[in-house]
Amino acid sequence: MQAATRVITLLVAPLLAASVAATAFAHHGWSEYDADKPLTLTGTIAASGYTQPHGHVELKTADRTWNVVLAPPSRMESRGLPKDALAAGGQATVYGYPHRTKAGELRAERITVKDQTTELR
Repeated sequence: MQAATRVITLLVAPLLAASVAATAFAHHGWSEYDADKPLTLTGTIAASGYTQPHGHVELKTADRTWNVVLAPPSRMESRGLPKDALAAGGQATVYGYPHRTKAGELRAERITVKDQTTELR
């Protein structure tokens, strides 16, 4: 029985390690965003996602639609920003940092919806 357990461990361990590595690789680093160039954007939520690893909104401003990266859903929920607050058609103001290489992407530090500001970081 011990030999079978060792074989299973030898087969499963590399798969588990590869899975963890792939997840870490898929998650971006915050250094990709330029904290020296903060922006405040106000617009209409065109679409949103309350998904892992980070929620997001597509925020339509006067000159473009921004992909705004938010906090994980559990953090937004615990800080008082439920999923329905990000409904399409609502107004929002976000403060955050633009992506260094992806035009139109912003990492939000805080978001204001319906006069309620939520700190995301």
